Amino acid sequence: MTTALNATHDPKLRSWVASANEAGSDFPIQNLPFGRFRAAGSTEAFRIGVAIGDQVLDLRAAGLVDSDDMNALMAAGTQERQALRAALSAGLAEGSDKQAAWSKALVAQARAEMTVPCRIGDYTDFYTGIHHATTIGKLFRPDQPLMPNYKWVPIGYHGRASSIGVSGQVFKRPQGQTKAPDAAEPSFGPSKRLDYELELGFLVGCGNALGEPIAIGEAEEHLFGVTLLNDWSARDLQAWEYQPLGPFLAKNFASTLSPWIVTMEALAPFRAKFERPEGDPQPLPYLDAPSNRAAGALDITLEVLLQTARMREAGEAPVRLTLGNTTEAAYWTAAQLVTHHTVNGCNLQPGDLLGSGTLSGPKPDQAGSLMELTLGGKQAVTLPNGEKRTFLENGDTLVMRGWCERAGAVRIGLGEVSGTVV
Repeated sequence: MTTALNATHDPKLRSWVASANEAGSDFPIQNLPFGRFRAAGSTEAFRIGVAIGDQVLDLRAAGLVDSDDMNALMAAGTQERQALRAALSAGLAEGSDKQAAWSKALVAQARAEMTVPCRIGDYTDFYTGIHHATTIGKLFRPDQPLMPNYKWVPIGYHGRASSIGVSGQVFKRPQGQTKAPDAAEPSFGPSKRLDYELELGFLVGCGNALGEPIAIGEAEEHLFGVTLLNDWSARDLQAWEYQPLGPFLAKNFASTLSPWIVTMEALAPFRAKFERPEGDPQPLPYLDAPSNRAAGALDITLEVLLQTARMREAGEAPVRLTLGNTTEAAYWTAAQLVTHHTVNGCNLQPGDLLGSGTLSGPKPDQAGSLMELTLGGKQAVTLPNGEKRTFLENGDTLVMRGWCERAGAVRIGLGEVSGTVV
């Protein structure tokens, strides 16, 4: 498990890139997340970059890689990844002899175009948020909110990778079949109950061979890092189509990622115990390990904000809808997801995306979706400008942000992911 601290985590470390040292920066030298970028307005190929302050370091221009293939970089073993992180940290630190050369390899983030951080071949969406699962379950099954298998097995389904976009994604309102409770037959048209889902995305680094499961003690060695994920959902389409096979058109029209992958190494100072509530079943042996219990959880604060078209026209900033933390939300760890995904011999590949599922806390103001926040559309949210929302309307922009803070460690951010429905 990637929990060991080293010189790259030193809270006293500062960078010669001045903006990285500013309080509240998402990208101090202790972070060093990876993404793919090019100069805005250009048609050149996307290159591998690392965020440092308000800049992007071009890894190829800095002589750190000889390829623009992010998936190949992600496929490297743990030692290679750690060696690259150490080289980046040393070269970007104050007093480094790399400053003169590397300063020429910097591009301002404001002048960079970002794309999906890697090629995503396969996408699996899990359902780890127990408070989300319970609240949604109560809306449909008041007497049995959680299905009998929920606390025993990580629930997931395979999604559509081709419609995954990067922050700033604009997508059309999905259409499909819906059926009103009092209708004799379904109707076709645009979704009227469009929602967001606050998730983390875990991106696979080194994969496994077909037929060779990954043991839980080794699972995190196969994860490259974490990104923010908004897995948009058409609730009315889903209610009609999901039985008996699950989500289809309600989920495959768009999913949006933040442009930066925060590595598992960067998250080492922000690990937490993984403990099941008293009385809940403990994980089966293949999903259990002392290391997973000791530090399997991630301590990440997650925020959701909304900006309507009217707010945007008035120059008003997005307003917060909810604020929560992953330690209260996730019933399964990232290592457990990897292990369960491969226990039957399934082979993961570099760049595969594992969604956490909606991460909601136990309180209403920690909800990870409008479905929960409005109790299925029964209680509208009133915004500061007087507008009301039960579900998303055309022109709405949804913003998600994430960051880690802990005494004795430098704050690091996951950036943000935004998307707009038209």
